[in-house]
Amino acid sequence: MAAALCWGAAGGQRGLRALMKCEMQCARWCLITSRKLYSSLYDPNEKTFEKLLIANRGEIACRVIKTCKKMGIKTVAIHSDVDANAVHVKMADEAVCVGPAPTSKSYLNMDAIMEVIKKTRAQAVHPGYGFLSENKEFARRLASEGVTFIGPDTHAIQAMGDKIESKLLAKNAKVNTIPGFDGVVKDADEAVRIAREIGYPVMIKASAGGGGKGMRIAWDDEETREGFRFSSQEAASSFGDDRLLIEKFIDNPRHIEIQVLADKHGNALWLNERECSIQRRNQKVVEEAPSTFLDPETRRAMGEQAVALAKAVKYSSAGTVEFLVDSSKNFYFLEMNTRLQVEHPVTECITGLDLVQEMIRVAKGYPLRHKQADIPINGWAVECRVYAEDPYKSFGLPSIGKLSQYQEPLHLPSVRVDSGIQQGSDISIYYDPMISKLITYGSNRAEALKRMEEALDNYVIRGVAHNISLLREVIIHPRFVQGDISTKFLPEAYPDGFKGHRLTDLERRELLATAASLYVTEQLRSQRFLGTQRIPIAKSKRSSWELSVRLGDGVYPVAVSKESSSFSVEVDGMKLNVTSEWNLASPLLSVTIDGTQRTIQRLSRNASGDTSIQFLGTVVSEGQEICVIEAMKMQNSMIAAKTGKVKAVHCKAGDTVGEGDLLVELE
Repeated sequence: MAAALCWGAAGGQRGLRALMKCEMQCARWCLITSRKLYSSLYDPNEKTFEKLLIANRGEIACRVIKTCKKMGIKTVAIHSDVDANAVHVKMADEAVCVGPAPTSKSYLNMDAIMEVIKKTRAQAVHPGYGFLSENKEFARRLASEGVTFIGPDTHAIQAMGDKIESKLLAKNAKVNTIPGFDGVVKDADEAVRIAREIGYPVMIKASAGGGGKGMRIAWDDEETREGFRFSSQEAASSFGDDRLLIEKFIDNPRHIEIQVLADKHGNALWLNERECSIQRRNQKVVEEAPSTFLDPETRRAMGEQAVALAKAVKYSSAGTVEFLVDSSKNFYFLEMNTRLQVEHPVTECITGLDLVQEMIRVAKGYPLRHKQADIPINGWAVECRVYAEDPYKSFGLPSIGKLSQYQEPLHLPSVRVDSGIQQGSDISIYYDPMISKLITYGSNRAEALKRMEEALDNYVIRGVAHNISLLREVIIHPRFVQGDISTKFLPEAYPDGFKGHRLTDLERRELLATAASLYVTEQLRSQRFLGTQRIPIAKSKRSSWELSVRLGDGVYPVAVSKESSSFSVEVDGMKLNVTSEWNLASPLLSVTIDGTQRTIQRLSRNASGDTSIQFLGTVVSEGQEICVIEAMKMQNSMIAAKTGKVKAVHCKAGDTVGEGDLLVELE
């Protein structure tokens, strides 16, 4: 019987109980069986490594540690000084500081990491993704010290890391490639000449690039010159390599990638596809497996070409071959990522394979345990990248701060959360603002999406801005539900930018009725003290209220009557029945409105009684931008918490600012 692999919690929310709690997180495997057994269990007779160092941080470090624990491998975590209390540090058997917060002095500090490897006698290193995961020099230095790199060899890393070389290799392996210039573009004049020969529009991109950096689309000569200048500058600053290539821009494409797995014995498999078309600034936001768009023939052709490329470079490990797919299902090689991909969990869910375990086995020299015919598509999985970002600004600009309250929706079925944070964790300017990867699994796409909707509604994040409202809107958008998507989905679906959920008339009435019922419940509770009326002489109990509820720019009259444990609420001349346990101590409230269940979040309540509610993922609020700071090559917006006049500005453009620094004074 095949097993679809997702993990949840052994019970309870992530809290502050340090090591024990951290080890329990995401420890339970949800195995959903179908036609053939896929074992993700560890065989104790299959010896691999005694100790493994994870050269990474955050959720991916935690992810690797979980599999290592299952396999009986001791783990070593590295960390910067600001990450000393991070979750991955608490989970590992050993942890060593490798430097201060800036990545160049810690997680990219090869000398310091090599010293830790020697000190702890780690036999192998898993690089995760990002940082040193695709750095051929790091892999070479490990090999020279007799330490196993959990990934491909340096030849494959170099070949696939260079977009020009990888495109030539793909052509030779008979992989479909995008028409374009195969060499290095020398200057802006040559860029214009090449662009004219290829035909507009064209994509200008960094040869050593990735993550959406160093990429520009040009529709004419002027944009080509401008794109060449900006892309070369960005490529030089991001990758230390300003070489550019130009190729035909595939308008309105889908971004679909194939997961491959290969060993050192010439065996290679394709583990089906992942649909990654929902993107902002060329960075993925929502992924799913499989894709709604591919038919079996196209899937097989893409898989076979991906395997052909892997074999051409003698690839051995887990890797991902990315393709652009047009509306006619023509597909073109984009790049190969020689590492574990961020979105690998959706593949694990539909195949039952633990990709980290497979990487470790391959690195030790074991052959693959499965044949291509064994690889199933069992059910459907969706992943949302939950970021500390303000989705109302360019679909997401980073937010920094401390997680004052944090509760993952692991009480729901078939939910997996890959995270590396907990309540009290800081989202800093130094690292990627990802909070977690939220994954849901279902027997079909509709079930997986419904579970994702519920999971997003039940995800409690306080202290930083987050993109849950955007994620929720994407997965319920009619175009997304129908599978009518492309890499242009976000700007096409929200041409004026994301504004939050637009309430229908029915949803507006539900929200007004819920808010009114919550208000009355709070009023009734405030009259009681330890179960006794504060004013004992009050004999009668009030059972009806005439209220005015402010929503957005409008004020609405609402009549509320209490009937036993429920409320009858009249809005717009229509009566709605509202029931709930009304546990005001919980951040989550499950409310039933005329038979429809909704999960709302009570975010705050001020001294005057005004309550802020998250309903259908969205909270409506206003703020004036007073200052913008740069973090992780992106911009952070600082928002005024109250109305006032700027009294003084204590920073200037280019200054480095830290937590607690005074930037702007208001009066």
